[in-house]
Amino acid sequence: MTTSYEHLLSRRNFCLCCVASATFVTSGGWLSPRQVFAKAQGIVDMIRDDAAKAPINLHGLRGGVSVLEGSGGNIAVLVGPDGKLLIDAGITASRPRILDALARLGDQPIRQLINTHWHFDHADGNEWLNAEGAAILAHENTRKHLLSAQRVDDWDFDFPPSPLAATPSEVMSDTRSLDFGGETLLLQHHPAAHTDGDISITFLNANVVHAGDIYWNGIYPFIDHSTGGGVNGTIKAAEAILAIADADTIIIPGHGNPVSNRSELQAYRDMLVAIRDRIATAKAQGKSLDEIISAKPTGSFDAKWGKFVIGPDFFVKLVYEGV
Repeated sequence: MTTSYEHLLSRRNFCLCCVASATFVTSGGWLSPRQVFAKAQGIVDMIRDDAAKAPINLHGLRGGVSVLEGSGGNIAVLVGPDGKLLIDAGITASRPRILDALARLGDQPIRQLINTHWHFDHADGNEWLNAEGAAILAHENTRKHLLSAQRVDDWDFDFPPSPLAATPSEVMSDTRSLDFGGETLLLQHHPAAHTDGDISITFLNANVVHAGDIYWNGIYPFIDHSTGGGVNGTIKAAEAILAIADADTIIIPGHGNPVSNRSELQAYRDMLVAIRDRIATAKAQGKSLDEIISAKPTGSFDAKWGKFVIGPDFFVKLVYEGV
């Protein structure tokens, strides 16, 4: 896995890092996403502008499954004889480059889109993909969030309701199987993980799993408490994916290097558990958030995991809120 500082701070991983790195110099330290949003007017427009220029990198996996990297979250594509299925939609401004990348995979039409969750960097492209012919499937909570205005407190940002064409026409609640192009997909809901609507998607024949933002490869994850996320649910979700994976399973994370595996996901899970336990113990002893941050409970992991926009102090806050 490539986890260099330069790779983690590339625009392909998440556009907010561009703002975070720029403000690092003037502020003297890493900013939380809340501070980043406060300092950058029109952050959504900035992300769209960046996505309009960012290249889309194509990674071929196996069994007709590929990954598009460069438009928000990592997008998986399954190409069948009669059409293409996408997992996550990226950012609308990437549309021309996404279409170019899809054309390199064949001339089959886009038939199906699955959202792993509702967040902007994974679902902003829903409307144009629906116009291209994709039926949208997601968890029922994802549809609920897309249909109504949403505030993400830790980002200090309000998202308006999505157009009806950008919302799922079909929803699931717990598990769902889907046959497409000779492949069988298993969709599994993971409650209270990154959000309350996260699903993982397993390509059973290809032995590939898209974990969505349950898994951030080599970087501390964002946990959205505003829409039902939590560190315990994130750990349980990672463990559920580990339980169905083997040494040959390819695992696609929501962010970070888009081609991962079971051992890297195991390291991610172990990191979450260790930090969760340290913070929970300190909180049970009556220590305040500031005291726990000062004690640096993430210290042994920061060199590997702490060099992205979710820095160590902010990650401590996210975990503290959930234990």
